[in-house]
Amino acid sequence: MKKSLYSQDISPRCEYCANGTVTPDGKEVLCPKRGVMQADSFCKKFKYDALKRKPRQIKLSSDFTVEEFMLSVEDFSL
Repeated sequence: MKKSLYSQDISPRCEYCANGTVTPDGKEVLCPKRGVMQADSFCKKFKYDALKRKPRQIKLSSDFTVEEFMLSVEDFSL
């Protein structure tokens, strides 16, 4: 069975619809089907575009040390 690239629990929103274009302020979407729409609304013509969706940012803890990011010669074995 082929695995889906997209999660099925994504709720439809005009801001990541393939039909619409987000305005520069990001609050509204210009839709050729329905006109000016709110970014958090949707209609029956919704078509998901994964490239328009902005993923959630991951917050990293700040308790890392410089040594954790250093590489040594022993790390690379041939």
